[in-house]
Amino acid sequence: MGKFDGVLLVSDYDNTFQYTESALSGGGAAGVLPAPRRNLEAVERWIKEGGRFAIATGRALGAFRHQAEALPINVPIVVDNGGGIYDLAARRYVLRMLLPDSALEDLAAIESAFPGTSMELYLSDERIHALHPTERNVQHALLTGMNFQEIGSLDRAAVPVPLAKVLFIAEMPRLLHMRAFMADQGWGEKYEMIFSSDHLMELTARGADKGTMTRKLKELTACHTMLCIGDHANDLPMLRAADWAFAPANAIAEVLQSGAEVVCHCLEGAVAEVIARAEAALLAEVHSS
Repeated sequence: MGKFDGVLLVSDYDNTFQYTESALSGGGAAGVLPAPRRNLEAVERWIKEGGRFAIATGRALGAFRHQAEALPINVPIVVDNGGGIYDLAARRYVLRMLLPDSALEDLAAIESAFPGTSMELYLSDERIHALHPTERNVQHALLTGMNFQEIGSLDRAAVPVPLAKVLFIAEMPRLLHMRAFMADQGWGEKYEMIFSSDHLMELTARGADKGTMTRKLKELTACHTMLCIGDHANDLPMLRAADWAFAPANAIAEVLQSGAEVVCHCLEGAVAEVIARAEAALLAEVHSS
């Protein structure tokens, strides 16, 4: 019996487990610092003591597979911002929620209302099609290692359905107007619309968010307690789902003010600090019993 038996720790990846923000402004993956050694060692100790560790990322599987292979992960991971749970060992999806086929017509309506907006369409087979790509799409591709195919329209001949998710890339004021437009159409019944940075908005199927999927992961792993850590708005659903929620010091204000317990900056090993606090709490519990 290990001290962390029955406890699931789920971490966001970008800017929580590993700091990648600087890569989006230039250099791509080559500009990313290695994950803090402190995090890696702490997670290895966590697993050795019976704990379960997973990543819940906004990235598509193809954009995270390489990074996942270098991490000490011992349960399925959450990908596509909650669009699926993927078992790395078995190489298959445990659960997947794809966009409805009507998404293509809805995207055409968005394009008509907000012409020229950059969209990345993630196909179910891990390919990416991009409408109106910009330099930001190029930087995003350099970071994730997933190239995109530029398309000129949103017709079914150009875009195979169903889609896994859609990523809108624009300045925040435009993204806010787009989200309000989609809400006015009543599309909140069909989609999740969540910001994953100050210029990225994710569109996934209704119920496909990190909160829903981490709850399902907790059930799948038969864990009694779930700890979660994340830095951005798309992490809030899983922080609310957690039994104990954490945020790195570099998180956005909304996350820092969410009630999550704040730990050190991502660069300093935020996940390792979560594990240290969990260990201290368990030790205090033993001493008090």
